[in-house]
Amino acid sequence: MSNGTPLGDFLRARREALKPHDVGLPEYGRRRVPGLRREEIALLAAVSSDYYMRLEQGRENGPSPQIRGAVAQALKLDAEATDHLDRLCRTASQRPRGRDQTDVSRQLLQLLDAWDHTPAFIVGPALDVMAGNSLATALHSGFDAFDNLARMVFADPAGREFYQEWERVAHSCVAEIRAAYGHDPESARIAEVVADLSAQSREFAEIWQMHEVKSKSQEAKRLKHPQVGDLHTAFAAFTVNGAPHQQLVVYQAEPASPTAAAFETLRA
Repeated sequence: MSNGTPLGDFLRARREALKPHDVGLPEYGRRRVPGLRREEIALLAAVSSDYYMRLEQGRENGPSPQIRGAVAQALKLDAEATDHLDRLCRTASQRPRGRDQTDVSRQLLQLLDAWDHTPAFIVGPALDVMAGNSLATALHSGFDAFDNLARMVFADPAGREFYQEWERVAHSCVAEIRAAYGHDPESARIAEVVADLSAQSREFAEIWQMHEVKSKSQEAKRLKHPQVGDLHTAFAAFTVNGAPHQQLVVYQAEPASPTAAAFETLRA
């Protein structure tokens, strides 16, 4: 997915996204490089320019916790991006094994089927839809397939109509895959999805290179279904015990709202 290292690519992208005024530095004239210079980040992190250059070039992969913290502060990383930085510094032996598990437990499938008034489904690290109840399938019936959320956003024509705040959803979608990538940079499935979507969508490729990091958690979404129209939903994502690479996603509507009525129409 890159000619560099995961750590070096992340540091470079976040450095290039910063402006001098973001970190309190003066800005004189036109700069020859995007964002801040390596020397400026090194100064802010109180490390040598040569050491920081080795980090970005992949010649140094084991910075101490103190240096990681200083670099994170210099790059203005939030808590989630800082955790991502820490994960990228782990060796292969320090990372969890078996993250590409593709089966869903029988108990979880039974739970999905029991929730017949709200859409619920399971996604994997690359946002593959691993299972879903009937209402989740009906909610996404305008797509060619209810198979991978990233593909549906970027490569299915229905995506831009269904997700009314498409740009925000697109950035969140890529940031979620990037977060999963930090847990397992060697995941064959994540590499496959990123390669396929980068070839199909210029926008996906550009957002992927921004190295934004955000796990799926909870937020509101405005959707537009081809049969029942506008939907104002809130979703929450839960990690599955025993399969931490899987997430349970549940969409909810306010009681007695038009969206709740639309869900009932879809359920019928």
